[in-house]
Amino acid sequence: MPASSPPAVQPPVMYQQWNLITFIHWRYPPALIQSLLPAGLRVETFDESAWISLIPFLMQGVRPPGVPRLPWLSEFPETNVRTYVRDQHDRSGIWFLSLDAARLPAVLAARASYGLPYFWADMTVRRSADLISYRSSRRWPGPRGARCDVDVRFGPPLDERERDELAHFLTARYRLFTVVFGRLAAAEAEHVEWPLHRAELLHLDQTLLAAAGLPAPDGQPLLHASPGVPVRVGMWHR
Repeated sequence: MPASSPPAVQPPVMYQQWNLITFIHWRYPPALIQSLLPAGLRVETFDESAWISLIPFLMQGVRPPGVPRLPWLSEFPETNVRTYVRDQHDRSGIWFLSLDAARLPAVLAARASYGLPYFWADMTVRRSADLISYRSSRRWPGPRGARCDVDVRFGPPLDERERDELAHFLTARYRLFTVVFGRLAAAEAEHVEWPLHRAELLHLDQTLLAAAGLPAPDGQPLLHASPGVPVRVGMWHR
């Protein structure tokens, strides 16, 4: 089934920019991923495989409506481990296995308000021409020291042939699922279609997948990259 189309988020509760983002994807057995999901969600597959994505990026411009960007608090690195799911109404979305971020106030706020598995980490994102380096080491809660060190070279934009159904399946996602007060909930994120680029993986040393309860992936990953998009985030709803 095709992934969802961009929603219109009205009113947004948060403005964000997801920049210098790299999508690193692996195939996994569907039954294994299904065992990690809450009741009410089923794993969504492509080519009979479930998919896990490791996604480091730079969060910028974080602010609620009517509030200016704040130094330090409005910009920080983040790294997500996610998979792809559908709910009982056949709506597609994302289930996060972990989200590591470099700002403790943001981690605490997201855990309290959205029930998301955020972790506080020591993180950096550095850019030198077309080379992007991501570094992350988890602080709290454990497992302390779970890491993600990635070096990627951004390439040219994807052509129309490369913007295939799999690229759409893995990146055109505008809904997250979570559990709030013991019940399944969802929230939408509005943004334009990702301007996807080719990416070359130069270095990867990570333990975030193992920390999320996943076995080591088989084979080489599939990569996409993007300079980023502005985002409007909506409030969760049951």
